[in-house]
Amino acid sequence: MAKTKVYYNSACPVCAAGIAGQRGKLDACPVDIEWIDVHADNAAAAEIASELEFVRERLHVVDADGRTRVGVEAFEALWALTPGQRGLARISGLPVVRTLLRWSYNGFAAILYRWNRLNGRW
Repeated sequence: MAKTKVYYNSACPVCAAGIAGQRGKLDACPVDIEWIDVHADNAAAAEIASELEFVRERLHVVDADGRTRVGVEAFEALWALTPGQRGLARISGLPVVRTLLRWSYNGFAAILYRWNRLNGRW
């Protein structure tokens, strides 16, 4: 079975804290996950045919089936693998909930990205 790959930006303190929390939950699970920090390895964004700045702004996950998920869908993929969070994955997949989450996440990610840029984190 192929491993799941998580592309994240450690230069963003909010993102780094979120990934640390999620990673702590998943490291204890029998799932094969590779955590790829695009801040430490800028070229990694090319692996998923995405612009570095877009990967800096939004979480990307390539699931075990090779599908690239971005933003809320990336979180859903991680939640589906995490004991205690699988219910979140199911609920977030409901059409109305997904629409609201996607809108909220994309808006928050854009603001957070600009805040990090203004603070010279990359």
